Amino acid sequence: MFAPVLDILALGGPVVWILGMFSVLAMTVVLVKAIQFWTLRDGGDAVAEQAIAYFANGEHNQALVLVKGRRAPRPRLIAQTLQLIEAGKLQGEALHKEIMRQARQAVVGLASYLRILEVIATLAPLLGLLGTVLGMIQAFQAMEAAGTQVDPSVLSGGIWVALLTTAVGLAVAIPVSLLHSWFERRVETQAGLIQNDLEHLLSVQAARTSAQADARARLKLA
Repeated sequence: MFAPVLDILALGGPVVWILGMFSVLAMTVVLVKAIQFWTLRDGGDAVAEQAIAYFANGEHNQALVLVKGRRAPRPRLIAQTLQLIEAGKLQGEALHKEIMRQARQAVVGLASYLRILEVIATLAPLLGLLGTVLGMIQAFQAMEAAGTQVDPSVLSGGIWVALLTTAVGLAVAIPVSLLHSWFERRVETQAGLIQNDLEHLLSVQAARTSAQADARARLKLA
């Protein structure tokens, strides 16, 4: 099973070994990110939307109970926002800045390790091309040294081995690039949903605070 892989590594030389290590690193990162997104599901989207509906209807406690203790970023940030609102220590712009700071931290956590996949997707084809160029140089040097006694089969074999590094580089880069784009899209989607959730909560709270202030003002005038 591993014999063909070992043969490719032996034929390709150091460049293919480096690409092999890149592929192992990429698979590790993909596995970590897949586990992260899987473990953060726990009904996060449905719970977040239900909690916002509760809060909009004035059912603050029900909303907090629903999202408290959740691991998914959307309900977790909603819980933190509701707790900040309930504490009442921050108001207006200060409350908005603190909530957005927590949201940025959550998004950074979701995007962790994605830069590694981006670098691998960029470097793998370049390393493959470098290996091919070096292999072609060696093949033509051998042809020059052979003079008029050039064996075409030996030359074609050397070129085949040289082109192998480009094939390996592309084989590593293409799936890594696709997976990076998919994970990045997931993060962007979650970031947009998180921002929408928190802005909605802040808008509801601002409207509620304004209504309470108006009611107090009318009482004073009465």
